[in-house]
Amino acid sequence: MKDVYVVGVGMTKFEKPGSRDWDYPDMVKEAGTNALQDAGVDYAEIEQVSVGYVYGESTSGQRAVYELGHTGVPIVNMNNNCSTGSTALLYSRQMIAGGMAEVTMAVGFEKMQRGSLSLGAEGRANPLDHHITSLQHLHEETSSPIAPQMWARAADDHMRRYGTTPEHFAKVAEKNHRHSSNNPYAQFQDVYTLDEILDAPLIDAPLTRLQCSPTSDGAAAAVLMSEDAVAKFGLEGQAVKIAGQGMATDFASSFETDDARTIVGADMSEAAARTAYEMAGFDAADVQVIELHDCFSPNEMLTYEALGMCEIGQSGQLIDAGDTTYGGRWVVNPSGGLISKGHPLGATGLAQCAELNWQLRGEANARQVDGATRALQHNIGLGGAAVVTLYERN
Repeated sequence: MKDVYVVGVGMTKFEKPGSRDWDYPDMVKEAGTNALQDAGVDYAEIEQVSVGYVYGESTSGQRAVYELGHTGVPIVNMNNNCSTGSTALLYSRQMIAGGMAEVTMAVGFEKMQRGSLSLGAEGRANPLDHHITSLQHLHEETSSPIAPQMWARAADDHMRRYGTTPEHFAKVAEKNHRHSSNNPYAQFQDVYTLDEILDAPLIDAPLTRLQCSPTSDGAAAAVLMSEDAVAKFGLEGQAVKIAGQGMATDFASSFETDDARTIVGADMSEAAARTAYEMAGFDAADVQVIELHDCFSPNEMLTYEALGMCEIGQSGQLIDAGDTTYGGRWVVNPSGGLISKGHPLGATGLAQCAELNWQLRGEANARQVDGATRALQHNIGLGGAAVVTLYERN
């Protein structure tokens, strides 16, 4: 397979739904134009486009990308729930790695409604019905929306098994809100104390509102090239190699379980990481900066364990030691993560890609992680799919 490089990234600021007068074509025009300008190429050079979004009509991808040009190239629409952006990135990489294109583009966007996410149309099977049934076999149902309910129960199981405390989960949110204060693209840039996070309105114990990602509007994009195309366009100075990438979906263990951590995707994340590590020849121990899917604060801690950053049950020790912030072993979610940067579902994975490419190019300004040469991205969607991507800059 051919080596594949990210040569240009771009995104919009993530916004509270309805707070800005724009629609999804406007978002994609802004993010896509930024990515093309970053790469220094015209849209006419793009041979394939993958477009990710969760809510919208069947050819919204075409309508959005037509804002960048009308060249007749294949445009593929895709939806993998919250991992949609990384799925588009994976598809665009595979087109080049498999020799089907030299220059591709991945785009993700979302224009969302305020409030909790809806689960699907009436009269059709709920895509999370297996997950919900498995959870209800383990725990009493609460009145909160199903997404925070799932991660709250995963937090409960972690606390019961390993002695984790509500303060550990709150420390994740404190860190990520603090990191976002330096990110002009973040929906929220406020800093909170640990007590303020613990005392925020309760969503589903132990989760408070400041430990939950918000609904958001926004878009992000990336331009990918083969090694030959990088040389052709003279982009060696900013090309970042996708060293490894893996995707996994649910296993039987996701549902046949006595621990809610597997219901919310821990086994998928572990499997995707193994694939990416094998492809890259290095793993989480060898990276300096990580963007991972902190849709709710417990998921960040569960993901530390799934990625092999620590043993299962020991993620609280990483938080207590300061190992996942500046001055520690890794910097996790320097962007502020989903909790504070925002979570427009289709754009999230590509916004993670943008942040890590800026970090490896030394262009993250006040968020810059010193000496970053390798990075890890984790993006997960219930229903389900997890994508882990490793980046390397020589």
